[in-house]
Amino acid sequence: MNFFVVTKKTLLLFLTTAIILVAGFFGYFLLKQGDLPVWLQQSNDSIREIDMITIEFHTKTKDGKDLVVQRWDPGTIFLEKGEKVNLYINATNGEDHPFHIEGTDISGIVKKGGTTMVPLQFEEEGTYRLICDTHAHRDHSIPMIGYIVVD
Repeated sequence: MNFFVVTKKTLLLFLTTAIILVAGFFGYFLLKQGDLPVWLQQSNDSIREIDMITIEFHTKTKDGKDLVVQRWDPGTIFLEKGEKVNLYINATNGEDHPFHIEGTDISGIVKKGGTTMVPLQFEEEGTYRLICDTHAHRDHSIPMIGYIVVD
């Protein structure tokens, strides 16, 4: 009668080989040709995307006066100096929002129900105000101003 004897060394070799084969099999199918895991991806020239929306709040004072507040949300975004960003502004409330970014030549309009893409790249650090030209003054309502912080 023949006996097959398995030593600890043989068992460890068999288990190690099986783990490597299984990992290779799953790695092949999970990381198809051309795909890279997150830790190997490089994004030197990529353009970051930021979504922003317009928001409108309505309320009444105790004496019945209507108050309307328009704002950008998020109200502040942070960029690195020289970073390329596409800012997508979605108008969900209010009417048209013509805007400009103070200290730059950037301007545009966001129409209710639409999306406006604004390419951004700032070479100087600072805080830039995103101002809605329709809601820019206190005599109309609370100003609709967002902030772009570049550092």
